[in-house]
Amino acid sequence: MSRSTKLLIAGCLILALGSRVDLPTVDGADLSGAAVKEAIERGKAFLLSQRSADGAWRNDNGAQSVGVTSLVMLALINAGMTPRDASIRDGLKYLREHGVAESQGHYETYQTALMIMALSAAKDGQTDRFRISELAQRLESGQMAQHNPGGWRYSLSGNGIDGSGDNSNTQFAVLGLREAVEFGAVVNRETWERSQTYWLRGQNRDGGWGYTSGANAESSRGSMSVAGVSSLAICEQMLRVDRGVAADGTPACCQDTGTSQELENGLKWLARSYRAGHNPGSGSNVLYYIYGAERAGRLTGQRFFGEHDWYREGAAYLLSMQDPVTGQWNGSGLGEQHSAVGTSFSLLFLSKGLAPVLINKLKYGPRNRDRPLEVVGDHWNRHRRDVRNLTELISGLPKWPKLLTSQDIDIARAVKTDGVDSLLQAAVLFITGNERPQFSGEELLLLKEYLQQGGFIFASPSCDSTEFEAGLREVLTQILPPGEGNLQPLPPDHPVYRSEHLLQSDGVPLLGVDFGCRTTVIYSPEDLGCLWDSWARQDPPKRNLQLKAKIIRATQIGVNVMAYATGREPPDKTDVPKKMADTGDFDNIERGLLQIAQIRHDGTWNAAPRALRNLLLALNETVGLTASTKRRELSLAEPNLFQFPILYMHGRLRFGINNDERKQLKQYLERGGVLFADACCGAKPFDRGFRDLIDSLYPGQKLERVSINHPIFSEDTCHDVRKLRRRMQEVSEAKAISSMVVRETEPFLEGLELDGRLAVLYSKYDISCALERQTAGNCEGYLSEDAVKLATNIVCYSLQQDLRLKVPGPTSAK
Repeated sequence: MSRSTKLLIAGCLILALGSRVDLPTVDGADLSGAAVKEAIERGKAFLLSQRSADGAWRNDNGAQSVGVTSLVMLALINAGMTPRDASIRDGLKYLREHGVAESQGHYETYQTALMIMALSAAKDGQTDRFRISELAQRLESGQMAQHNPGGWRYSLSGNGIDGSGDNSNTQFAVLGLREAVEFGAVVNRETWERSQTYWLRGQNRDGGWGYTSGANAESSRGSMSVAGVSSLAICEQMLRVDRGVAADGTPACCQDTGTSQELENGLKWLARSYRAGHNPGSGSNVLYYIYGAERAGRLTGQRFFGEHDWYREGAAYLLSMQDPVTGQWNGSGLGEQHSAVGTSFSLLFLSKGLAPVLINKLKYGPRNRDRPLEVVGDHWNRHRRDVRNLTELISGLPKWPKLLTSQDIDIARAVKTDGVDSLLQAAVLFITGNERPQFSGEELLLLKEYLQQGGFIFASPSCDSTEFEAGLREVLTQILPPGEGNLQPLPPDHPVYRSEHLLQSDGVPLLGVDFGCRTTVIYSPEDLGCLWDSWARQDPPKRNLQLKAKIIRATQIGVNVMAYATGREPPDKTDVPKKMADTGDFDNIERGLLQIAQIRHDGTWNAAPRALRNLLLALNETVGLTASTKRRELSLAEPNLFQFPILYMHGRLRFGINNDERKQLKQYLERGGVLFADACCGAKPFDRGFRDLIDSLYPGQKLERVSINHPIFSEDTCHDVRKLRRRMQEVSEAKAISSMVVRETEPFLEGLELDGRLAVLYSKYDISCALERQTAGNCEGYLSEDAVKLATNIVCYSLQQDLRLKVPGPTSAK
């Protein structure tokens, strides 16, 4: 049988040769999350329409049911479907009943690997654990020992149609075995070692890979180079070796060799060659190539290949090529011409590439004079797999998204390109190093803006460095307001110690900086990254048990910090948070008819500095009121308090009010003014202070809950807010570990009536931090969109009351 005939047969699944087709590329600058999600939904609908009556999917010729069914199900599951959906349930039933027998034959490697991936992705309880282990053993037994040892060919029986093996079959075998390990199967270390040797031996001198290697090596092409990069990354992860571990389990940090030069060379090839919409070195099989590019970028933590944002460009290309009527994709290769195959590859890229970025690891430091984007040295990255391993571990935890990613982010590139948007793409910015961190003035301004926009920094030294902490302290004093950038030990009752695992604060030294509504910087003086880097899904041989205990402790600290910072809700990859309003002292409206003043006090009165301005902007944009957005900050003792019909107040700490301030506030309320206040992040110290204030003004008259039937919650006032989403704390049965959940519930608002009107409106749950989108995982309060609606209703209702504020004369105000 000729080679071209063999490839024609196998093309229904993956690769084939074809004529070169020049396809358009797009830069992705205008890509939106909504457009990507719409494309995914249309692609899902198409695939669901192609299902056969027996629950399987087949290619356009009606063949290869196991491989195509597995590929389609893998795409649908990653696009959001679960075994609770009938189509997935029926597909699983088909694979369990027919998969093993029907996958044997010429295409056994592809179909076996894809079946493992589909069953593993379904995570249907323990139903498939034994089945996946059997399939993994089948793959292992089919690894070649001769001709191209360490690789795979089409058949696992030894009588394959291509005796020399190839990089495409080998890539899928590696992917299938990786997913088997993720599911709990044990794969022999020798299998990974042989596979790693195969990929190292088969790399071309230019750093890429062709379809075949060895004596019949072909020139490098994109689809096979992303396969080589992904496979080497997986093999390196599986072949972790413990070297120099002390008897007490202390690892020899910073003596590791890091990523292999071959993997670095593969990434350099992609940096030079990557183009969305064109498979370098081939021109055909573009969808297969894009599917592999997502995996290479995600597994190596790369947001960019060279100058190319691989996900945004690839997604923009796919959106431009989707059939506008059916929602399907058809590629240019003989395999992806089949609509189910081409559409599945496209959906896998869009949905897996859209996975939330949990952590950005900051790339920083002195630059190569000739290559400005190249950092001199690896001081920022001594533990190359630290955040990738932590992210992979978190992806497998309950209550977290099932697929999370991490990536390296170059601060110099961010300054020159997307600015703070680059940093805000991830929930957390991780900074580490074994030298004193140094940044340019522009880079310091970017970090400052990042924190102002609600960012979160997690930092830890590498290699027991003392210089790193000294430099970090200096940086924090430069980017935070005077007096607010000092690292302080976190108190034992800080939520980070119980956000996921119950940690004892006396054994887990963490320092932090409170800025705005929350602790926004957390620093561990321990080298956590070294231990994260040592984490493995399948332990290395003879791992020291004390080392394993240290790794568990370090990863638990990392998980807790991530849970505190994100509330387990990392942002979508394409939906960068909108920048918050400037806090400058200027007015968008020449003469504002509505003016609200914010009250200064000694209980962190400005914890959410953009909250009031954002509320006033919302009133202008959504309600149609004409409001002044100029900052007006007053103490309660200032005479011009009476010029403002509404006073606004928030904070985090307990505060005090002197007699003059108390007297004037009481006079203000009794003359028709309204006080609107909330406790930032549900802070109990502020809540106690505010209730004390009301008790001191009106002894015996307490704040009362406003009835849900009150017009303040009705659309007659502005929005219908009788049901809102609120983040609230749930405590485990042991009352030890707390977690935040979002529930739809009735709003909880308290008020104080004077002469038949609501003179005081107060929320013990957060509104202010939500108004500026700076809430943390531990923040008890309303989600941002709902907080805007509730605050808008409070202002609108207050204005509908009789607010003819009686301004006192020049002596009565004292």
